[in-house]
Amino acid sequence: MTGSRRKARITALQSLYEVDCAQHESKDVLAHLAAEKALSPEAINFSRDLLDGVQQNKARLDEIIRQVASSFPIEQMSIIDRNILRLAIFEILFDNNTPLKVAINEAVELAKNFGSDSSARLVNGVLGSIVREYTTEMSKT
Repeated sequence: MTGSRRKARITALQSLYEVDCAQHESKDVLAHLAAEKALSPEAINFSRDLLDGVQQNKARLDEIIRQVASSFPIEQMSIIDRNILRLAIFEILFDNNTPLKVAINEAVELAKNFGSDSSARLVNGVLGSIVREYTTEMSKT
């Protein structure tokens, strides 16, 4: 199942990238990528949940990134880095269906595989700050 979820997460990231870069319709992008990769129905559903969740919460996700990574303006981040962060933050703070360590490790792996040489450090650092700030905040409520 882990391999299937990783493929689904990659598909969601690639969909987010294309939507962000080319403004294509997310459902069309996902349908094309899912067919191309021959994803299982479960993987397609997971990809769709991630894609929809990020898109529905994009303004809040971007606000969180701006607060935590103020020295890295989101508009100047590479498209891949900002979408990896959006995806991971959604999984960590909004979705709660993926264990924290898994979400961070998956995001770092995505950054290593799809980002620049410095992407993994950026993603790990930002997510570490988010976990420290928001999980402490969440445990107080």
